[in-house]
Amino acid sequence: MTAHDSAFAYHQTTALGASAVGQVVALYDTILRDFHRAIAAIDAGQIEKRANAANHALMVVGELQGVLDFERGGEPARRLNSFYNVARPMIVEASVMSSRDRFQELISMFTRLRAAWSQVERTVTPSEPAQEFRISSEPQTAFPQNAPGPPENSGDSGNSSWSA
Repeated sequence: MTAHDSAFAYHQTTALGASAVGQVVALYDTILRDFHRAIAAIDAGQIEKRANAANHALMVVGELQGVLDFERGGEPARRLNSFYNVARPMIVEASVMSSRDRFQELISMFTRLRAAWSQVERTVTPSEPAQEFRISSEPQTAFPQNAPGPPENSGDSGNSSWSA
């Protein structure tokens, strides 16, 4: 088992045993790793790896945004939704422009939000651990041209076990 495989297994195990808020923190960690991977890919001139890392971050942000519960979450959920609406085009711009500075700005933004969620995690009563993550913590390589598309309702996030 490589060091990368060990780290991935650790992240998966930690996430599966995490509380609902702990899962949110884990997803922010994933986004931050994606941004760091994108910067490393920019430095190495690896266009596909940069795009894959940015696309994975977008997918995770979409998952976080898709499970917001505006009824129970109220104003904080609306504010998070606004944050994600601002962050998504920034991620696209950072990737398209191969901008280290923009990715660094995103790292700063998401680090502050992750810290806030981490603080919340320390103050709330633990809940049941999640049964399963629907997204991986690693960006995937581009699909081959002849690969079948995703199932029709693969983007449905109504089955999530937590809400903000």
